[in-house]
Amino acid sequence: MTTSAADESGAHPRFAEALSELGLDDLHPRIRRFPDGARTAVEAAEAIGCELSQICKSLIFAADGVPILVLMDGASRVDVELVRREVGAEKVTRARAELVRETTGYAIGGVPPFGHRTRTRVLADRSLLDHDTVWAAAGTPHTVFPMDPKTLIAHAGATLVDVREQTA
Repeated sequence: MTTSAADESGAHPRFAEALSELGLDDLHPRIRRFPDGARTAVEAAEAIGCELSQICKSLIFAADGVPILVLMDGASRVDVELVRREVGAEKVTRARAELVRETTGYAIGGVPPFGHRTRTRVLADRSLLDHDTVWAAAGTPHTVFPMDPKTLIAHAGATLVDVREQTA
């Protein structure tokens, strides 16, 4: 992939490179860029014009200090106790911004589901499968891309789990 294709799509260069490595160059024309950004799932859903649950959030947690990525639909929250049990950790907390950037190479609000600086364990909540297409960050708070959830989960190397916080 050429630099100009990444420039045109607006994807983060590291993410654009990951797409090429995965044979997903055809995704570049489908990446959407929002000049005002879409740092939250709500902002992204409004900008795209999709349901909030069609947004795939890429969230970094620390399980006994070890980074772990959780992919969650935009309308739900992660139940850290369920994550703790799933990974067999003593304690799971939301990762600090420095750990997110150090682990993934991206800033919070733009973390994609794959194409990270380091390899981490990935959990994907089953709720993502409720849609034919989900939208995820393309490495910046200004860019998103569409993908069917099964393909996204496969490229992320994720384990399918139930870690969504249940509403009363």
